[in-house]
Amino acid sequence: MNEMAHATTNPALGIFIFVLGGLAGAVFYLPLKKVKNWAWESYWLFYALFALLIVPWVLAFIMSPNTIAVLKASPRGEIWYCYLCGAAWGFGGLTWGLMIRYLGVGLGLAIGCGLCSAAGTIVPPIIRQVFNQDGTKFNELFQSGAGRMSLIGVIVSLLGIVLVGLAGMSKEKELPEEQKKKAVEEYNFGKGMLVALFSGLMSAALGFGLVGGPTIEKLALTTQPATSVAWAGMPVLVVALLGGFTVNFLWCLFLNAKNKTFGDYTKKGAPLPANVFFGAVAGTIWVCQFIAFKTGAPQMGDQGYVGWAMLMASQIMFSGALGLLLGEWKGTSGKTRNLLALGLVVLLGSAFISGYSGKLAQQGVQPAVPAATQEAAPAAAPAQPATPPATAQ
Repeated sequence: MNEMAHATTNPALGIFIFVLGGLAGAVFYLPLKKVKNWAWESYWLFYALFALLIVPWVLAFIMSPNTIAVLKASPRGEIWYCYLCGAAWGFGGLTWGLMIRYLGVGLGLAIGCGLCSAAGTIVPPIIRQVFNQDGTKFNELFQSGAGRMSLIGVIVSLLGIVLVGLAGMSKEKELPEEQKKKAVEEYNFGKGMLVALFSGLMSAALGFGLVGGPTIEKLALTTQPATSVAWAGMPVLVVALLGGFTVNFLWCLFLNAKNKTFGDYTKKGAPLPANVFFGAVAGTIWVCQFIAFKTGAPQMGDQGYVGWAMLMASQIMFSGALGLLLGEWKGTSGKTRNLLALGLVVLLGSAFISGYSGKLAQQGVQPAVPAATQEAAPAAAPAQPATPPATAQ
């Protein structure tokens, strides 16, 4: 990334965008609770239709008008990679809702996002090297002050995730089964943990796909009519989400056939317009988190790879607070609630640390030339710093 690109960064804005994305990821499931007299596969189909197909493509055509031309000119290998990563995420996304049904919003998202964050933060820088996006070695990402601070931010966010998860485990030991099911009707810790393990790890694949299209993003910036830097990731996003849509759509149709629930779409007594509306609202809210992910990263400059951890941390922070409001922690001890509160505070702190790392990156754009160097070779041009890693997301 050159100095001109650094000049356009705004780390504070980037962190704010990631936090908004986390909020969207935490609350998207609420409208689905309003759906009535439909099987899960019926309302999930409409959720997927809007979240993974309609909303991202409409936004892409508006903000990245060269999307079709870019995809036509892009390497087939990159397109397939992004698509298949999205499809892998699709299997995780299918079970994301099931995870929340079994564990609740607070605990479910804490565990799922924790696994997703751990895998999705560290692996993308490695992927950049696989694609030869830049010449920076993985260990060099953390040699600068900004790089070390970003790594600290990631570690702190993971610590916060662990604390929230520990609070959930404490809750599991304290509350009787009947009380847990008052807040989470289908609460089942054993099943929920198995689903969360699968869902969290598979969901990280979307993060891999979103950073796996560097050539696609470069073409978005150069193909006329050119897309702005902030929205250059939209062609990558729509391809990755298309892979997820394929899996979700086919699975919902399979369940419709298996469970004989095709009749839901014409069922008497089911509020068809309202159910479609709530599915559409849930899908629209959900996709906003990854729109935020792709538009917030350019604001972070070379520290853009912290975006995934920030997105997951913010999502857990808001979901934990939401879980409290929904009564999911009612009846727990002060120790458990304090553990939850500490986790949420740590997650909030990780956002500030990541924002500070972006500020350090800005300050390091034009490093001062040592005085000894200036005296020894006053006519020589200052040595150029090693090429920094391109924005990950």
